[in-house]
Amino acid sequence: MALKSVQWHQHTLNISYEIVNPNAKYDMVVLHGWGSNKELMRDAFSKEFDTFRHIYIDLPGFGNSSAASVMTSEDYAEIISMFFELVGIKRDMIMGHSFGGKIATLLEPELLVLLSSAGIKEPKPLLVWAKIYLFKLVKFFGFASLRAKFVANDAKALDKYMYETFKNVINEDFETIFSHYRKKSLIFWGEHDTATKLSSGQKIAQLIPNSQFKAFNGDHYFFLHYVKDITKTIENYYITH
Repeated sequence: MALKSVQWHQHTLNISYEIVNPNAKYDMVVLHGWGSNKELMRDAFSKEFDTFRHIYIDLPGFGNSSAASVMTSEDYAEIISMFFELVGIKRDMIMGHSFGGKIATLLEPELLVLLSSAGIKEPKPLLVWAKIYLFKLVKFFGFASLRAKFVANDAKALDKYMYETFKNVINEDFETIFSHYRKKSLIFWGEHDTATKLSSGQKIAQLIPNSQFKAFNGDHYFFLHYVKDITKTIENYYITH
């Protein structure tokens, strides 16, 4: 593991990263999802892609990377772009899971690989809307201390900055960003994903003109069980394109 300090606005952020195959010709950046870290992605893909230099990154506020303010996905992309410049990373291929898929898209690599990416606003179930309005009601009457009973599981352990960041990023609509993406893209999805539904993946594939879509029998972390299949698809795509 290594750390690189990035000066972003008035903040100094320490970005934790790990490089595998340091002498390879091409670069492959791998970005984890919300609440995860680089170790999950490294354990999945580090034994694959021999022709690539792998760069596994803890996004700010996760793993061993720091965060010091409320952020949006665009802020994350700006910070990681600065990190690229400092470390000397090329944008040959960037792979992003879930929240990391949004950041990967904003970074505009030559080949974008999305694994059950976030970015399509899905209708909230009735129970979620009920919890939102109930929380607003109890907050109005002075019971904000009950917050933990209402927030999403992904947000319960977050500090103030990251909780506000979480609220920012889950409300972002990336449809326009996907539709303006003009480089190559491979999109992989879990057929039984309940965090980012299969229909969202199919919509992203329709929005990105130069994309290919493939679904697997699995949930939001389907890729952990299909590493070889995903690797083969990407390598074949690289050879033929």
